[in-house]
Amino acid sequence: MTFTIVGEARPNSFEFETSALIKASGFREYDARWWVGHPGSTKAPELNLIGVQALGMGLGTLIRRLGVGPDIVTGHDFRSYSLSIKLALVSGLMAAGARVKDIGLALSPMAYFAQFALDTPSVAMVTASHNENGWTGVKMGAARPLTFGPEEMSALKKIVLEADFDLRGAGAYEFISGFRELYVDDLTKGKHISKKLKVVCACGNGTAGAFAPEALARVGCEVIPLDVELDHAFPRYNPNPEDMQMLRAISEKVLETGADVGLGFDGDGDRCGVVDNEGNEIFADKVGLMLARDTSSLHPGSAFVVDVKSTGLFATDHVLKANGATTDYWKTGHSYMKRRVAELGAVAGFEKSGHFFFNPPIGRGYDDGLITAIVVCQMLDRNPRSSMADLWRALPLTYDTPTMSSQCPDEVKYGVVDRVVADFQTMHREGADFAGQKIVKLITVNGVRVVAEDGTWGLVRASSNKPELVVVVESPVSSERRRQMFEAVDAVLRRSPEVGAYNQTF
Repeated sequence: MTFTIVGEARPNSFEFETSALIKASGFREYDARWWVGHPGSTKAPELNLIGVQALGMGLGTLIRRLGVGPDIVTGHDFRSYSLSIKLALVSGLMAAGARVKDIGLALSPMAYFAQFALDTPSVAMVTASHNENGWTGVKMGAARPLTFGPEEMSALKKIVLEADFDLRGAGAYEFISGFRELYVDDLTKGKHISKKLKVVCACGNGTAGAFAPEALARVGCEVIPLDVELDHAFPRYNPNPEDMQMLRAISEKVLETGADVGLGFDGDGDRCGVVDNEGNEIFADKVGLMLARDTSSLHPGSAFVVDVKSTGLFATDHVLKANGATTDYWKTGHSYMKRRVAELGAVAGFEKSGHFFFNPPIGRGYDDGLITAIVVCQMLDRNPRSSMADLWRALPLTYDTPTMSSQCPDEVKYGVVDRVVADFQTMHREGADFAGQKIVKLITVNGVRVVAEDGTWGLVRASSNKPELVVVVESPVSSERRRQMFEAVDAVLRRSPEVGAYNQTF
């Protein structure tokens, strides 16, 4: 079968209906994201259904060439177009000889769980996660519990864009009914909260609304639902627990109801955000530090992995040191983190975005926001005299920012980051003052994290799944030092005219 692969095609045209539209930039570092558009949008689509079919052919070809066999799990999130995209993907997979096991409407971690429960090596989950409506994507893997990294994504991109398909046919399709119940049963089996916790469960009208309230109720929580009704228009806010709008909505509900904790889930359920009983929004890296303290007390000598956006406290915390815990700072991104947690045999990995990864005996190594939520409740259960706010206040004080993003086109964002890294390396080498102090350390495993003499640091990296640059700043000293570091980092960024305004500041 001959496919015409194009990077641009105007909707409502002959070319759009007869060519595989699949923009090259949609193949990202560790998953795939494309703009497919929505009513009222003037932005040109980057993918059509024939392009999705080509993606399925490429993925089916790749998993065979990787030697993992033809079996693959598929699922889709709750967006108006996700089911049609999944079915187009399935048709392409089957053309390449894949044997598809479809679990239907699902969370990403439910699809990862299905790889184990159905003894199926590969996965293709159709989801745009927390991206705005109009985006779609696919999270893929062929070695449970891992998902694709740059090597596999580059191979997939080459196969698809060159139409280098092995279309052997003889594919198969099976719909797995009732899989939701198996997933929730597995999440909650043997887990019970003895302390009666009132929990705000916020889902932003995304897919998690069909799963999280029941899971939390089953382990013994009194669930206060917030925006749990499925509505793919996302009428209140995007289901993104890193976004301050969602966190503030949770905060208001916690204060209104006197809840013990507020838990918010993203669009595909692999992330969890936390608000304490006093309505304070706790950034996920600080939640990770609390869980690391709790976990290392149960498992002394634990190893943890955190991403480069996370607080510096993991390296200095006296409780972790007393428990013999060690921490490795690694690349941001769920695929990178999963791999590093597996490589080091770490008990857990924590990412500032809210992706948390628990190895046995807690989890299976993949990111699941519902597992995170249950672990947070178990931590509160083990500390009956301490509230969530008490546990947060017990951490050393730092002054940090939310994860801030500035617009920067996909085609140039990595070049901008390369220039920023080079600028910092020059300043470090020459001993120049930066934000009023000398640079004592640069961490360049993922963008650049510049650390000053007093421990204040700033990070710049390219977003892996959106046309944006990411900036995070933290100071253990003062809000003024945080501001100085941010302004100094921003000044370096502004040397590149391609960098746009921030989506939010502090």
